[in-house]
Amino acid sequence: MFQSARIKLTAWYLSIIMVISISFSIFVYRQIAFEVHRSLRTHAVRVIPFSMPFSLSVPSFEVDLDQIYDEITHRILMQLVGVNIGIFVLSGMAGYFLAGKTLAPIEVMVDDQRRFVADASHELRTPLTAMKTEIEVALRDKKLGMEDAKNLLRSKLEEVDHMQMLSNYLLSLTRYQHGNLENIVMKSLHLSDIFEKALSGISHLAEEKDITIEPAITQARIKGNAVSLTELLIILLDNAIKYSPRHNKIIVTAKITQKNVVLTVQDFGIGMKESEIPFIFNRFYRADSSRGKASVDGYGLGLSIAKQIVDVHNGRIDINSKVNKGTTFTVTLPLERVKGPMAE
Repeated sequence: MFQSARIKLTAWYLSIIMVISISFSIFVYRQIAFEVHRSLRTHAVRVIPFSMPFSLSVPSFEVDLDQIYDEITHRILMQLVGVNIGIFVLSGMAGYFLAGKTLAPIEVMVDDQRRFVADASHELRTPLTAMKTEIEVALRDKKLGMEDAKNLLRSKLEEVDHMQMLSNYLLSLTRYQHGNLENIVMKSLHLSDIFEKALSGISHLAEEKDITIEPAITQARIKGNAVSLTELLIILLDNAIKYSPRHNKIIVTAKITQKNVVLTVQDFGIGMKESEIPFIFNRFYRADSSRGKASVDGYGLGLSIAKQIVDVHNGRIDINSKVNKGTTFTVTLPLERVKGPMAE
């Protein structure tokens, strides 16, 4: 598809350039031809002696003059044709190159969108298929009792919750994609307040696994969106809880550097291979070896959303992980420059 579009775009580039080039050549040819004709006529008047006998026929000289004019204009025409052929070849090559450069980001975006739709469809189809199968089996069971029906409904409700979570993830990705800031209001915030909100939203998951969250949050002030930054911390904490063994701990720290605040979320869980780290922020990516779906639920969208949130806030997110030793996420966000003390 894109190869055909590239050829068409090249043809358009080439057509526009050649129309301009040929039009300019015609204009130049006419001007030069006119000047050549005028110069030859002026030169002929000067060189013919006034004492020339009337028996000497002037028309014979005019025939030679026309021949000279035809030869000069013919050479000029051939040179202009050669120049236009050269322009055609060079413009075709340059146009093909530029068309490729123009379409490259569009092709990447379309491929990315195609993968996104395919992955989202796959993630939605799996629970839908399971729900459909179990409901059909239950409907065929003539001995299905009230208690069994309630258990089935509870199970299907969990699947619906998972699908709702996936749809929320997809909506978040759409909101943060490509720096879409229309509905993201930036305000002056205290990082400690953001952490408290995130902790209140994630604490029940930590309690279920008896995981202790140890914070060391400085009173740093940053400019950002409270909802987005809270979501960022929830994603990182949720990720750390999921991949940590029971009765463990997570360390959250925030330090101020000269221009930034550096936030780290460190767990001591299963970690991941170094070869998997470059892909961890890709949508729907989940490391197969150490983070398989057999042990941990999820869609592989959380860290992608976290990366988008950090990018929207002009920050950077890094990861350091070792198998069976744990993972540390480091988020660097710019400090808000204010007069007076940083904390109230």
